[in-house]
Amino acid sequence: MKTSKKIPKTFISFLLASFLIWLLITFSKEYTAVIAYPVSYENIPQDKLLQEIPINNIDITVKASGFKILRSRFKNKKIKLEASRLQRKSHSEFYFLTKNQVAKIEKQLLLGVELKEISQDTIYLNLGFLTSKKVVLKPNLEINYHIGYDLINEINISPDSIVISGPEDQVRNINFLELTKLKLDDVKSDFLEEVTILKLNNNFKFSASKITISGNIDKFTEGKLQIPFTTKNLPEDVNLTTLSEKVEVVFVVALSDFSKISEASFKVECDYLISKKNNLGYLIPKVILEPDFIKSVKIIPKKIDFLIQK
Repeated sequence: MKTSKKIPKTFISFLLASFLIWLLITFSKEYTAVIAYPVSYENIPQDKLLQEIPINNIDITVKASGFKILRSRFKNKKIKLEASRLQRKSHSEFYFLTKNQVAKIEKQLLLGVELKEISQDTIYLNLGFLTSKKVVLKPNLEINYHIGYDLINEINISPDSIVISGPEDQVRNINFLELTKLKLDDVKSDFLEEVTILKLNNNFKFSASKITISGNIDKFTEGKLQIPFTTKNLPEDVNLTTLSEKVEVVFVVALSDFSKISEASFKVECDYLISKKNNLGYLIPKVILEPDFIKSVKIIPKKIDFLIQK
């Protein structure tokens, strides 16, 4: 039978110790390396906003011990770049030179890491001039009411418009802002719901972020009244006779307002001149006065026959 030879523990310990010594010697030496640092931009002028995301990494050549370089790579510290003093290239394109910020950048590196070179000598920023504009809010509603129920008046959006602030070139093209969808089913009572603005991007600021949508709901009922009508533009020498002196006005109103309705709430009128011009043998009644809280109204009959006595 073959027997396996065991490696002595002392040999393994010696091997590990040798490796650690080699590691310490190797990483204690100085090296030159290129490290990609993430960056952020601070002190951008208050009257300007970023219109595009600028570069988010810069390549810096550094000189340091192997340990410092290894630590720098894994720590991934974000370098802050000063953007308060910018040079202008075009209407919205600005830039600054990294050579003017070497001292500031070097202070942000790990102690013992020497900055040798920055690959990006120029950093460009696309900035828009900050402007403000008032725009209306556009709701997205899907409201289904219980049978016999409906809105008493129009749906209220509060606020119905807001002030937006952002880059001038982008704000100019915005005429309204959409709201998140509000869906309600089987509605038979007043409601008050909160929605938000569908934001465009982070370049914009809003004077309000939460919007309320509300509505007053009531049960509606139908009513009928016999209303006398008058005839206008009737010549003095024309003796006109109708078969009836009243018409039936059928209206739909909220149950809570039903008691407010009376015969005096409506006024019906016929225009003889319209019938004469169109050679009609009947009058056309129209409601010229009605309460503003009436949902709908119709007249029966729609035509009133008449006779002219000579």
